[in-house]
Amino acid sequence: MDAPESTRAMGGEVVYFSTRCPDKPSPNEDALAVLPGPADAAWTGGVLAVSDGLGGEAAGEAASRLTVETLRDEVGRIALTGSPLRGAILDGIERANQQVIALGVGAAATLAAAEVVDGFVRPYHVGDSQILVVGQRGRVKLLTVAHAPVAQAVEAGVLCDQEAMHHDERHVVSNVVGWSEMRIEIGPTHRLAPRDTLLLATDGLFDNLHVAEVVERIRKGSLPKAITGLVEEARRRMDDSLEEATGLTPSKPDDLTVVAFRLDA
Repeated sequence: MDAPESTRAMGGEVVYFSTRCPDKPSPNEDALAVLPGPADAAWTGGVLAVSDGLGGEAAGEAASRLTVETLRDEVGRIALTGSPLRGAILDGIERANQQVIALGVGAAATLAAAEVVDGFVRPYHVGDSQILVVGQRGRVKLLTVAHAPVAQAVEAGVLCDQEAMHHDERHVVSNVVGWSEMRIEIGPTHRLAPRDTLLLATDGLFDNLHVAEVVERIRKGSLPKAITGLVEEARRRMDDSLEEATGLTPSKPDDLTVVAFRLDA
């Protein structure tokens, strides 16, 4: 994609963007999904998701695409019955795990999915793609912890955020779709205020911008403008190897995918 695009869905505005790593000749290994429920459902909402095929592994593109397509199929099937989405999301992730394993080439992918129903959001994730909810004044109401040793060290207070951003093993993940021991982390349900921003992103974003920087850019203003600015800054840093060399700000070229959502007032 050349620029973020937006649509009305799930009782609010959705803005999404995906592009491959700068100067990368191979395909984009990220994938995204915007899965609104049927118009005649007893609830208003749907599912948002991003997936990142593991770089350096076989068939990363196929793994991420298969992950979101399998999730889409399960959500679509359940949504038509009016049943809660939780079961469809879990079944979709489990089925995706089995199908990625069945590719038989060692493929794997991360997944971050958000269930949005009647103004409430619930996160589900596998790997290091993350989910963030921030209020208009900048308060972080939800931030998933990546399934990665470096992220766990930050959560435990062993590493600071700055050290983690430049750590040699930042890209090591400990849980993926396509692994026989995959686990799904389910977070608690949060009520979305009218100006809250929900963001899902692959590590192409969070490896180049600190959480505080992301928060400041998305907390206010129009959602398309906020995400455009966020994407432009992430891509600028990916192109600036001098910044990484000086240690001032990170510069880690990677595929980049974001999906953002705000409820209608």
